Amino acid sequence: MAAEYYWCLDHKTVEEREGCKGINRLGPYPSREEASHALEKVAQRNEQWDSDPRWNDER
Repeated sequence: MAAEYYWCLDHKTVEEREGCKGINRLGPYPSREEASHALEKVAQRNEQWDSDPRWNDER
């Protein structure tokens, strides 16, 4: 099985599969590098969703 990496929201660090509970982390990511940028990816996706007209149908 290929290695999986996660961003731990409690410890603010990259962990491997045997780390903290799943509810406390983001992932899996295919590399440590990608996992270390998890919060940046979340911010990018949030910005995309916030500016998507399909989700901003305020009337």
